[in-house]
Amino acid sequence: MTTIRSLGHACVRLDRDDQVLVIDPGTWSDADALAGATGVLVTHEHPDHVDPPRLLAALDDSPRLEVWAPAGVVDQLVAAGADLARLHVVVEGDRFEAAGFPVEALGEWHAVIHPDIPRIPNLAYLVDGVVLHPGDSFTPPPPGTHVEVLCVPVSAPWLRLADAVDYVRLVRPALAVAIHHGILNDDGLALVDRVVGQLVPPTGYRRLAPGESLTLDDD
Repeated sequence: MTTIRSLGHACVRLDRDDQVLVIDPGTWSDADALAGATGVLVTHEHPDHVDPPRLLAALDDSPRLEVWAPAGVVDQLVAAGADLARLHVVVEGDRFEAAGFPVEALGEWHAVIHPDIPRIPNLAYLVDGVVLHPGDSFTPPPPGTHVEVLCVPVSAPWLRLADAVDYVRLVRPALAVAIHHGILNDDGLALVDRVVGQLVPPTGYRRLAPGESLTLDDD
């Protein structure tokens, strides 16, 4: 049985047996986002997706913890004093196991914020073949993939809500779970939920409250 939990903004946690995989524990994530983590995936180097001091502290506290990330993130962590042996550089197309979960790295670039701002590497992660976290992108899964849970970004300087809706329609997951909403107040969140919820059926849509979880049937 796999449990997926929201840990604030773009951070999600997957629990199975005694393994805990955390994706994008950034500066806007819950303070305890890395508690008990045995593996961490980072999509890209923006601070709302990775907090090097907090991740370094977690590595010091837990000898089981390992991190998979693009080269730029690994460089940041090494510069902060992390042990390179517990860090893994990931590129598009890599397949590996993190905290007991099979993972496939997809995509290559962060979405365009503005033509004057250089793009940076961004990896989407397909976990267990059924959970897709795209980071700051609308990276699709491989053709023929049945995504059960799509973590869909719903608010960002690079994002139009119409593009988020079209992303859900393209992927056609069983359930779209809203992420990347840390810049919205309660009124903005309610508006996003109403618009996306109206436009993505038959896909289910929900936004998990901080700490709220859902359970996947691993069968």
